[in-house]
Order: sequence, then C-alpha cells, then structure tokens
Amino acid sequence: MYTHIMVGSNDLARSKRFYDALFGAIGGKPGMEDGRGRVFYRHSGAVFIVTRPIDGEPATHANGGTIGFRAVDPAQVDAWYAAGLAEGGSATEEPVGPRKTGLGPAYTGYLRDPDGNKLCMACPMPAA
Repeated sequence: MYTHIMVGSNDLARSKRFYDALFGAIGGKPGMEDGRGRVFYRHSGAVFIVTRPIDGEPATHANGGTIGFRAVDPAQVDAWYAAGLAEGGSATEEPVGPRKTGLGPAYTGYLRDPDGNKLCMACPMPAA
C-alpha cells in the first residue's frame, strides 16, 4: 500500500544508532546514508527513512500518528522493544504484551524514538 515511511530527526547520528539497534533486533541491516544526509533502511520489502526536515525547521512527531511494524512472533516484539529502550527510546502506552485490538488479539510493544515518533511492533496471536 505504501512506498516508504519517512520520519524527521534533529540528530541523525542518534537516530541511526536507535534504528540500527531497533531493526537489527528483527534481522535488519544497519541503515545506509545517502549523499543528502538521509538514512535508509530496507527490510522484508519495506523502506524506512530518517532525515532532517528539508525546510530547515526542527523535526517534530505526529500527534496521534503511529508507525506499525510487523513481527513474526512475540520474541521478536520483545527483542525490538528491548533494543529500542537500550538506545534511547521511551516506553509509551501499555506495557509490551498481549492486547485485544480492532484486528483481533495481538502481541504488541509501543515505543517513542528519541525524536518522539510513536512506533509499534506487533504480531497476531491465535484466538483463545
């Protein structure tokens, strides 16, 4: 449905450390910086980009926005969550674990990256 997701950052080096750890926890490779100072991540057919805002204004996060990533199992959600916390992310919403969602039962973890962007990693759980 989408071609890529891009978030802004006020400190690209800090963001690269955070996202390298976050995506590394689920088997992704470190981000590659292009000549314009953007960091690109490619994994499982998806593209995620971190950049300084091109208008020169400070990066801000979207109020009400969440970027969701798919996990293969709860262990991958836990690894992703721990890596994010270790690299400067912060816990948000309920603790990582099972939840009832509008799409059925899922195992989820929510973090904010160091710039405040809200991220979610989730995998479906079998119905009880």
